[in-house]
Amino acid sequence: MISLIGEYDCKVDSKGRFMFPAGLRKQLGEAFDKGFVLNRNLHRKCLVLYTLDEWNKLNKKLKGLNRLIAKEDMLVRRILGGATPVEADSAGRLLIPRSLGDYAALASDVKVLGSNNVVEIWDKAAYEAIMSEEIDMESLAEDVLSKLNFSEDDE
Repeated sequence: MISLIGEYDCKVDSKGRFMFPAGLRKQLGEAFDKGFVLNRNLHRKCLVLYTLDEWNKLNKKLKGLNRLIAKEDMLVRRILGGATPVEADSAGRLLIPRSLGDYAALASDVKVLGSNNVVEIWDKAAYEAIMSEEIDMESLAEDVLSKLNFSEDDE
C-alpha cells in the first residue's frame, strides 16, 4: 500500500506535459512504470492521478453500484467520465489531456502533491489560494478525526 507525501513545484510545457517529480517517483517504485489514470477531483478544480492499482480498487467499488438508480448512475458517470489512462514518456514526463487541464485551469506553474494513495495536480495559484483560506482547523480536526481510531493496535 502506498502512502505518498510531499509538495512539488512543476512546469507544464506548451504541449501539456510536466516532469513527474523525482521524489514522488521514488515513493511509487515499480508502480510508476505501470502507468496511471488521471481524472478530475470531485470537490475542487484540480486533478487526481491514480496508480493503476489504486484506480482498480476504486473501479471495483464503482462496479458494485446500481446504474438503474439515478444517483448511483450519476456518480459513476462523474467519476469515470474524465478518467484517462496516462503513462510517463522516456523522459519521465506525463501528458495532461487538454480537457482535464482546462477543467483544473492549469497554467504553466503547477503544484504536484503526494496525497496518501493518490497524486493531486493543482494550478499553483489556485492551490496557494485554497491553502491560505481561513478555516477553523480545530473544529475540522474534531469533526473528521473523531471518527478515526488512533489506538496503538492499528497499523
